[in-house]
Amino acid sequence: MTPRAADRARFDRATAHLDAPVAIVDLDAFDANADDLVRRAAGKPLRVASKSVRCRALLERVLARDGFAGIMSFTLAESVWLARSGFEDVLLAYPSADRAGFAELAHDPKLAAAVTVMIDDPAQLRLIDDARDGGREEIRVCLELDTSWQLLGGRVRIGALRSPLRTPGQLADLARAVARRPGFRLVGIMAYEGHVAGVGDALAGRPVRSRAIRLMQAAARKELAVRRGEVVRAVRAVAPDLEFVNGGGTGSVQHTAAEDAVTEIAAGSGLYVPRLFDNYTSFSGRPAALFAQPVVRRPGVGVVTVLGGGYPASGAAGADRLPVPYLPEGLRYDAQEGPGEVQTPLLGSAADDLLLGDKVWFRHAKAGELCERFEVLHLVEGDAVTAAVPTYRGEGYTFL
Repeated sequence: MTPRAADRARFDRATAHLDAPVAIVDLDAFDANADDLVRRAAGKPLRVASKSVRCRALLERVLARDGFAGIMSFTLAESVWLARSGFEDVLLAYPSADRAGFAELAHDPKLAAAVTVMIDDPAQLRLIDDARDGGREEIRVCLELDTSWQLLGGRVRIGALRSPLRTPGQLADLARAVARRPGFRLVGIMAYEGHVAGVGDALAGRPVRSRAIRLMQAAARKELAVRRGEVVRAVRAVAPDLEFVNGGGTGSVQHTAAEDAVTEIAAGSGLYVPRLFDNYTSFSGRPAALFAQPVVRRPGVGVVTVLGGGYPASGAAGADRLPVPYLPEGLRYDAQEGPGEVQTPLLGSAADDLLLGDKVWFRHAKAGELCERFEVLHLVEGDAVTAAVPTYRGEGYTFL
């Protein structure tokens, strides 16, 4: 029996009492992935990205482990909810225009102490002040650095379109704007190098492109390490009590941790290890989050049809954004249909061994987005479900 076949047998036994569709998290794999992230961080704390987990119970589980400290959230409403739920260090990773959320921060000392908001423009400070509604609590602020690698005078850009702040002088100017404005305190810098952390460099069957990605990433890391160090020195000259410099992501943990200027690493997808994180030379994780769909038809030899399963991930549309049939091995999509809204035909010899009601296990493309489809995650230990915990959706929250 192959390791994957053994996993299938284990998951089927664990969920035999549950009808599909069903989503699970294999806690043995989840914990092993957490250990690997800590190893790669080499002593620097990991801030867990909540968008990649979207389950309070699992956020609590990972934050109880040595090596993890704090949450990186994705909306202000989520940040406030997490802080009210008892999480004491929540860094909002994106600027917000949530005026009601800013008013809550400005009126509640506990929330204001727990949540740090992101800015990259002085206008965002004015928006927050306009939203205070009389609240006088000091708002904790983080500045975001643009990490993109730019060539030919900026005519070629590799990296996400995020912050407009690129140079030490630009960040120092905004740091001074924060210092001059009553009611704000600058506490951190964030820089997410998505073109390194979120792009696999070992694409199956594409050795030339994989080599090109590795060369790009090595050059980009070198440029960013120098520039990030200069930015941190410039900002610390304005705000010497800066609490943290956050960087990285699952795919770049060990590289970002090696920079002296960085004090903490962000990571989240490496806990679930969805399919987009299979193609890295720097690490290898264990798939921990999966979902199963039930076989509901047998249209012919070598074909079964499962219910639903069309759960595409965000980002530029492409085959890499689709879930993949994982267990049993040897199943593939019909090229004319793909994964469907209400049914998904699957082809392959393994189909002939499946009966109506059997489960087909899938891996999704992006980590936390699975939780937008399911209200409950069933936690598997060994060959048993030991707990069922709600996702954000299961608690009644869909923040985006």
